[in-house]
Amino acid sequence: MRFHTRKWVKPEDLNPNGTLFGGRLLQFIDEEVAIYAIIQLEHTKTVTKYMSEIDFVSSAKQGDIIEIGIDVLKFGNSSITLTCSVRNKLTRKTIIVVDKIVMVCLDENGHPKKHGKTEIEYVKNRLED
Repeated sequence: MRFHTRKWVKPEDLNPNGTLFGGRLLQFIDEEVAIYAIIQLEHTKTVTKYMSEIDFVSSAKQGDIIEIGIDVLKFGNSSITLTCSVRNKLTRKTIIVVDKIVMVCLDENGHPKKHGKTEIEYVKNRLED
């Protein structure tokens, strides 16, 4: 799993128990996965279609640094299927795992649009071409 983004857990991210609010964490994940999919598919109109069961394994508290990891499971005609894991950067303890997230490219009418991608591309490879 490649960990792409780090977030610092701040007071505004906390629930009444003083730990990272689950909804806020899902917001972080959805945004990061969307950015990743848009960059991979080179298509800005890409949306979340499906998110599998979510498994909260542990929590984070104010001051913790968390990191979001994403891997590609497969490329579809108009979609990309990803997996995501969030962990505490310092302890490496898993906070949440989302086994499957499907992102879909849309055309100007909101219908699925083919993207033509079949494998992960890295920015450095695009710059060399």
